[in-house]
Amino acid sequence: MNQPKLLILLGVILLVVVTIGSTFYVVDEREKVIVIRFGQVVRSDDKPGLHVKIPFGIDRLLYFDARILTMDAAPQPFLTLEKKNVIVDSFVKWRIADPLQYYLRVGGSEQGARTRLEQLINSGLRDEFGKRTVRDVISGERRNIMEILTKSTDKEGREYGIEVVDVRIQRVDLPPEVSQSVYRRMEAERTRIAKELRAEGAEEAEKLRAEAERKRKVLLAEAYRKAERIRGAGDARATAIYARAYKRAPKFYSFYRSLNAYKESFKGKDDIMIVDPSSDFFKYMKQPRR
Repeated sequence: MNQPKLLILLGVILLVVVTIGSTFYVVDEREKVIVIRFGQVVRSDDKPGLHVKIPFGIDRLLYFDARILTMDAAPQPFLTLEKKNVIVDSFVKWRIADPLQYYLRVGGSEQGARTRLEQLINSGLRDEFGKRTVRDVISGERRNIMEILTKSTDKEGREYGIEVVDVRIQRVDLPPEVSQSVYRRMEAERTRIAKELRAEGAEEAEKLRAEAERKRKVLLAEAYRKAERIRGAGDARATAIYARAYKRAPKFYSFYRSLNAYKESFKGKDDIMIVDPSSDFFKYMKQPRR
């Protein structure tokens, strides 16, 4: 085969390869494709797999990401029912549902779709927050607000070929000046509650102390009563014993009592007694054998 024919053959093969390469295209599961011919959309519903188009640039392909995308909106201020500003930080999960509508309404631009979504979300947040108080949007009604916004923005987003999967409110903050005021009120409220609790505790402690003191006095009085009763019984018994002893041996009893009296009287070395020597107190000293 001479060289001209070889070149022609190579050119034909190259042309066939280029034709085949520009005729077939692949759609991935994570993509959506629009086929445009002479500025008009030919197809927008190709399934994942291998497809055919007119080659040599007659059919032009536009690929779009079919995965769920996240739009993290910048925090925005909104007015509540009491006309108080709150700063809301939110994000949106979305994806392309209708590539044709998406292309026609936002030009197939992801930035354009984000701009429209941000407008829809801000409008929905403004409406929902305007119906509720600060307490509602911070705690009780947040989940309800997110569900309402997801449904409403999804319905409106369908006009742009967008499916809104989820709308989430990450944070609801008060402006700094309002936050300081709220913190001061919270601090004052907590201080008031603390004072009330301390006063209640002091009152309860005083009651407990008074009750304990009352019980102590009752116990002491009861113990004193029992002690006096026991002491009285002991004295009575001792008196009875002394009486029986006296009856049996009056002289010995008198002598024993005198010895005890001497013992108690002369216990201290520095004690001084002024007693008449002729008194009966010294009778056993004068006449020890009697």
